[in-house]
Amino acid sequence: MRDLGEPFVGSEALACQVLSRHQLRTRYRAVFPNVYLSNDIQPSLDRRIAAAWLWASGRGTIAGAAAAALHGAKWIPDNVPVELVHANTRPPRGVLTRRYQLIDCETQSIDGRAVTTPERTAFDIGRRGAIRSAVVRLDALVRATDLKVHDVLRVAQCHPGAPGLRRLETALDLVDAGAQSPRESYLRLLLIDAGFPRPQTQIPVPGADGIPVAYLDLGWEQDMVAVEYDGDQHRADRKQYVKDIRRLEMLERMGWVIVRVVAEDRPADIVRRVRQAFDAGG
Repeated sequence: MRDLGEPFVGSEALACQVLSRHQLRTRYRAVFPNVYLSNDIQPSLDRRIAAAWLWASGRGTIAGAAAAALHGAKWIPDNVPVELVHANTRPPRGVLTRRYQLIDCETQSIDGRAVTTPERTAFDIGRRGAIRSAVVRLDALVRATDLKVHDVLRVAQCHPGAPGLRRLETALDLVDAGAQSPRESYLRLLLIDAGFPRPQTQIPVPGADGIPVAYLDLGWEQDMVAVEYDGDQHRADRKQYVKDIRRLEMLERMGWVIVRVVAEDRPADIVRRVRQAFDAGG
């Protein structure tokens, strides 16, 4: 019998007499049919993946965003549907089943569960949904796994008739592992769509001794124009806020034109300010 602090199969707990029916009904909640979790424990993505695996009786393969999370990709919401390559076409709410064709080299085992490899996971993520959303997920996966675009294209060659291949190629062409948050990914894509040259990410700024004194989120080194995304930590942490001011002053003395962006900025305003920065830098 599994640890009752993690998802478990309710019928197994009853059969082993670990719990009574009353205890199961009052102290635990069903995450998926016949799969339970303590009322005191939040259903994190990891626990929901474990619960979905139990619902499938260990006969599925974890795929999509759930697989990306298991490979270490960040910024995936806890409530994202758990994707499984599984024959059951009537999954419960919170689970998506796919009838993908998987070849042997496209799966691996993580903690005893079958999971699509990073290459196959990227292949699936990049073929679906909006291009920008796919690029954001791919940025995070590439950053976590050091995945290479040509590895994903090799997977595509094995599935020539798969839907979404053109979308995948477009998304892969825009991938950049330098993005340190979804906001930075969206900001980079906004600037590319606006017609700016493709920005470099994590630009090192060397000091007098040649050692980098700062790294800029994204920008154009030759033009000495950079765009920095200021997240909530910059406002919540006073010490970080003061440090950021000193850093900005140093970069401006070195000749950099910095455009600082926050979540409340409108896309059109960001584009206008970056164009102004190019004019000022030029």
